[in-house]
Amino acid sequence: MSRQVVRSSKFRHVFGQPAKADQCYEDVRVSQTTWDSGFCAVNPKFVALICEASGGGAFLVLPLGKTGRVDKNVPTVCGHTAPVLDIAWCPHNDNVIASGSEDCTVMVWEIPDGGLTLPLREPVITLEGHTKRVGIVTWHPTAQNVLLSAGCDNVILVWDVGTGAAVLTLGPDVHPDTIYSVDWSRDGALICTSCRDKRVRIIEPRKGTIVAEKDRPHEGTRPVRAVFVSDGKILTTGFSRMSERQVALLPMHKKRLEEPLSLQELDTSSGVLLPFFDPDTNIVYLCGKGDSSIRYFEITSEAPFLHYLSMFSSKESQRGMGYMPKRGLEVNKCEIARFYKLHERRCEPIAMTVPRKSDLFQEDLYPPTAGPDPALTAEEWLGGQDAGPILISLKDGYVPPKSRELRVNRGLDTGRRKTTPEASGTPSSDAVSRLEEEMKKLQTTVQELQKRLDRLEETVQAK
Repeated sequence: MSRQVVRSSKFRHVFGQPAKADQCYEDVRVSQTTWDSGFCAVNPKFVALICEASGGGAFLVLPLGKTGRVDKNVPTVCGHTAPVLDIAWCPHNDNVIASGSEDCTVMVWEIPDGGLTLPLREPVITLEGHTKRVGIVTWHPTAQNVLLSAGCDNVILVWDVGTGAAVLTLGPDVHPDTIYSVDWSRDGALICTSCRDKRVRIIEPRKGTIVAEKDRPHEGTRPVRAVFVSDGKILTTGFSRMSERQVALLPMHKKRLEEPLSLQELDTSSGVLLPFFDPDTNIVYLCGKGDSSIRYFEITSEAPFLHYLSMFSSKESQRGMGYMPKRGLEVNKCEIARFYKLHERRCEPIAMTVPRKSDLFQEDLYPPTAGPDPALTAEEWLGGQDAGPILISLKDGYVPPKSRELRVNRGLDTGRRKTTPEASGTPSSDAVSRLEEEMKKLQTTVQELQKRLDRLEETVQAK
């Protein structure tokens, strides 16, 4: 009688733990827009989520610790004139967030420490170049102020946020149809895209060349998602011809995407699977829009390469999902991932934890991870340099650095941002005119009061 040997893994017993009610964000009106993005972005300081807004597009930014019921009059970021479709926090500045919208623009915002006290309508910079709605925004992982956006005009633009210029363009000749997903490689040298033409492409954005591509990694017609994982492999999620959801692991050999190392069928649900990959643990988490579960797999260098670990399930389905960077986790509780699950009126944190008896720092769970400092400037990356992320240790916990100002060259941003007195430090001509008018009114009022006082004195003396 042969006995099956169970593969040993320190992540076999990872379990999901939803936050208690007082640690959730209640009474938030999550966007009803039908778009396959996470609708949520988090970092060690803030949680941001796209919300319903009348007469334009808005998203909510809350300090991480400000849990509980959210006031219905809480200020929002509301500068877009049409619904917001995607948001992304800058990996090198926890106070800076980018948003893409149906109004064909990308806006970059700076959130003050402590959150908003008034509605934020003026972005630091507005990036205009797309001719149709912008559904994807994602920051370069290692180069400072480099932002990528993809629109329904089938164009990918790479921006230097410091100057407001679109420095690279991948036009419709690269993607002849709608772009479903874009993901940077760990060092930012390549991007991986999935497209409605059923192809997954690896692209060198600075040269505008397709390094490798794969036709039909999934036979179905529904959207495919693709992300870089360890050892240059590509993980894709999609649908079979019978509309069953699938996950596949594609190797890249000699600049070609080969047949899948692993192709697994999951279920028959219709929601698009959003993959989140953790390079520190080689675990990929699959979160389906409309699902009530999170599946997770471990990727190894040995067959069958993609190992199913477990699944976190809850009663309510998710409208979107945010993923916390590793430096925002509680290492003393052996937390290896944290998701922010969007319900219709609530945002619920879910901690993924490895059960350990010891309270000591677990070196094997927390190798050095990507820190907040950029490895390159935008100019260095555009000049052809590549560098992996600057790693930090989480042994003593992560202390967020002081807020850094996003520096933008205003000379190259003419007409795109109205300078307010608060932003520039000097009053504008309109503000000076208003002050002068107020001074004149005050002087007139003082003169009238003085005349009344004189008349009263005359009357008193006469009596």
